[in-house]
Amino acid sequence: MLRTSITLRAVDWQLAALWLEAAWIVLVALWIAAERRSPAATLAWILGLALLPLVGAPVYWVFGPRRLARRRTRYRGLRELLDRQLAEIGRGAPLEPDVLRQVRLAAHLDEAPLATASALDLFRDGRELVDALERDLAAARVSIHLEYYIWEQDATGRRLLERLAERAAAGVRVRLLVDALGTRAGDRFFAPLLAAGGELARFNPPRLGVLPSRLINFRTHRKIAVLDGRVAYLGGMNVADCHTLGARGAPPWRDTHLRLEGQAARTLQRIFFENWQFSAGACELEARDFAEQPEGEHRLQILRSGPDRDVYPIHEFLFTAIAGADERVWMTTAYFVPDEPLLTAVRSAAHRGVDVRLLVPERGDSRLVAAAGRSFHDELLDSGARIWEYGPAMLHAKTLVVDRELAVVGSANLDNRSFRLNFEVVAAIYGSAAADRLAAWFEQDLGHAREVPRARRRSLSSGARLLESGARLFAAVL
Repeated sequence: MLRTSITLRAVDWQLAALWLEAAWIVLVALWIAAERRSPAATLAWILGLALLPLVGAPVYWVFGPRRLARRRTRYRGLRELLDRQLAEIGRGAPLEPDVLRQVRLAAHLDEAPLATASALDLFRDGRELVDALERDLAAARVSIHLEYYIWEQDATGRRLLERLAERAAAGVRVRLLVDALGTRAGDRFFAPLLAAGGELARFNPPRLGVLPSRLINFRTHRKIAVLDGRVAYLGGMNVADCHTLGARGAPPWRDTHLRLEGQAARTLQRIFFENWQFSAGACELEARDFAEQPEGEHRLQILRSGPDRDVYPIHEFLFTAIAGADERVWMTTAYFVPDEPLLTAVRSAAHRGVDVRLLVPERGDSRLVAAAGRSFHDELLDSGARIWEYGPAMLHAKTLVVDRELAVVGSANLDNRSFRLNFEVVAAIYGSAAADRLAAWFEQDLGHAREVPRARRRSLSSGARLLESGARLFAAVL
């Protein structure tokens, strides 16, 4: 009798466990489905959380959130003010038929005005870039605003920090925003700037406790400098020796950065202030930070993206540009881990006979991301696209040339993290001058790269293919 009672009690516990598991699966399914992800991502998260809850739950806690909803209410008033400051930019700028589609798309997705620049310079040498930035810092009289993912405590970082401290001591308003995870330097390193009257803020600190912050996965990957609201920089170069002098015995990274003067600098000023207020709280806006700038000969739009948005402007802009290409699509990126729509746009362009070329690093700084990226090579090669791997140094540039009239430079790689998780910024430059310059650099880089032949992919071992396929499973969070 006792044995029967124990058996029945065990059965009851098993039934209760089954009911609890069923309830957990239903709740998980409803929760994930309500987030309206892609069907593949929705199913992957549901299976992971349902079948491996002890592993899936903490992973989802960190990597699952897709929105930084608090940001929108915190600076809605700031956006309205800055949008009024920028409203007149580009109103009278002529639009050509071949760029009108992209201009309208960017304006609708990101409220990105078509602005002009009186000067526009592209850099691929980090030492030349730092020299130019240092000269502009020395010339600043009103304000210096910088936002960087990485600011290293090395020779390059100390050099620019000293210049910032000098300008702050001279009465210039200096604000420096660095990512709390990307920048490892502590307050002691930045003390000279603070002592001189400059301001420092860290973007989205992790706030570790019993549980890590659910926002820890959202980083600012931007590299922005805005000086007097008149001169601005953006691109792929952080403040670090690896971009200028080389580090750990390796040569300087191959990267691309942009300097501009004129109206477009005010768009970057707005972008900086949005993240500054989120990180530092109240900020004082001055009319002289948005001073009138004369019309320039270069036309461009500045697009930003981040997890605080309901749309992904950079992703949609690049998708539309590639899907509409007629002649060429030349892509340079440190990480190529596209989602299905972007991959389809690239393959479709190649199938149409468009000259599609992809340049990626031969040796990246992340084996997992590199393996995931290689998993797309077969599909690209089968469509007629061509792939090169750059060998002399780490390739960190993020550029795109479409046909003869569009060049894109910025901080965004061709991966999901750049499109949906990081805060990024790119410049879409219209006209042949920038497109021709980037195309010339692209061809020069191919001279130092090795093309990926189909034969190499066909001879890939089963183990290597399995590794690539496994890495591809993590594409959504890489």
